[in-house]
Amino acid sequence: MEMVAAAKMRKAVASVLATRDYANLAWATILHLSGKTDSSLHPLLLKQNGAKKIALILISSNRGLCGAFNMNVTQKAIDSIKKHEKDVDNTDIIAFGSKGRDLIRANKYNIVADFKKQDITLNVNDVSAISQMIIKDFIDKKYDKVFVAFTDFVSSMNQKPRIKQLLPIIQQPDDYLGVVGKSSGIETTKEFIEEKAQRYLQKGEYKYEYVFEPSPERVLEHMLPRLIEMQIYQAVLESEASEHSSRMMSMKNASESAAEMISELTLTYNRARQAGITQEIAEISSGAAALKE
Repeated sequence: MEMVAAAKMRKAVASVLATRDYANLAWATILHLSGKTDSSLHPLLLKQNGAKKIALILISSNRGLCGAFNMNVTQKAIDSIKKHEKDVDNTDIIAFGSKGRDLIRANKYNIVADFKKQDITLNVNDVSAISQMIIKDFIDKKYDKVFVAFTDFVSSMNQKPRIKQLLPIIQQPDDYLGVVGKSSGIETTKEFIEEKAQRYLQKGEYKYEYVFEPSPERVLEHMLPRLIEMQIYQAVLESEASEHSSRMMSMKNASESAAEMISELTLTYNRARQAGITQEIAEISSGAAALKE
């Protein structure tokens, strides 16, 4: 199982690294656009005054034997709900993965949707149903905010559960996916972008200016839903890489523990066998001595 998990982990890590920079740069672009364009141009940019209804997408696994992977991300979601439960009327859970669904249900939280998750997410179409649902519900004002709970892949030894706000689109601390807020190889953090923009402005080399063709409404109408879908897809890839890494380490630890247990049991068995042999020799010697007498 360790070898199988290692093979799956390599594929999952390759997939997550291949799309991480695109997802982060796309998110950075839309954050800049949301700050430079009128929020009334698209309902996904509207910021409600006080969130009363919240949706949380919980991404977990379908299989166990992966250590505390599912428990950690579920507990992170529960902590987030408890943190805001005084300010909101209700929080609806959208489950993507059977293990997280079962854990969150055991804690008596409201699950409004349960999407079937494949063991390996092949393309963005696997999450399109979730993105369409939350976008429609947000536009219809069923929810004031939408979050996603997933596990960020840092390394094969380190995975960190996170809560990320998807809607409405606003700048948040630790907003980018992957390596807990930093893109691998391309800087997309808020501080870096603002510092770079300020430096260009001082030199007169660069200004924030956006040209929309054919119109801002048409561009945002096509761009924003696709971006939300991409963020969910990337969160799923991060979770899958984390899942297989966690399972590989769990199976490695289990194998090492089993080897130690076998060694200890073998030593105990040999001692017992030697004690039995010694006792039998002593009994034979005593019997032989008695016969001579």
